[in-house]
Amino acid sequence: MKKKTIILLTALLSVFSSANAQWAVFDPSNFAQSIVNSANEIVQTSSTANNMIQNFQETVKIYEQGKRYYDALKSVHDLVKSARKVQQTILLVGDISDIYVNNFNRMMGDKNFTVEELTAIAFGYNRLLQESSDLLLDLKEVTTSTGLSMTDKERLEIIDKIYCSVSDYKNLTWYYTRKNIGVSYLRSKKSGDSARVLALYGSQSERYW
Repeated sequence: MKKKTIILLTALLSVFSSANAQWAVFDPSNFAQSIVNSANEIVQTSSTANNMIQNFQETVKIYEQGKRYYDALKSVHDLVKSARKVQQTILLVGDISDIYVNNFNRMMGDKNFTVEELTAIAFGYNRLLQESSDLLLDLKEVTTSTGLSMTDKERLEIIDKIYCSVSDYKNLTWYYTRKNIGVSYLRSKKSGDSARVLALYGSQSERYW
């Protein structure tokens, strides 16, 4: 089954003419939007810690479903330049989802954040995911639409531009995450609890902030 999935992904990304079939198999723009909707649910309805945990569990379910697709996509190699850039752009949105899910999960277990603050953090992640998801819709339009009047060169230029924009959003998501963790760390230093925070967000070799 895994081999068959990889074959489908390779065929999908290798040529633009087969892109419609690929997005039909798994539409990453819809997946990203599902993550956004789930994050939005946290913002709108998480008035208590229990509500937030329950809502976030749904986000994790959606994330884990899509992660299988991203893992398979990562294993596809030897693509032509245009298809490789499409692949990399989709994977960047997967990375943004990964940063959000894994780090927000840790933040929910961090007593340095109130429920109100976690709701605000979730809102920020929601915006970043929404913007990158919208760019995937643009990418889908460029790679699957036969009605767009443009040369291959123009199409590649648009794909490159979308890739750069999504890459910027990934960097911004890392920055946003580091800033929020930094707030917790400063609070923990004042309370003499910095060791707990350092352990929560990764060992020294794992730490990116």
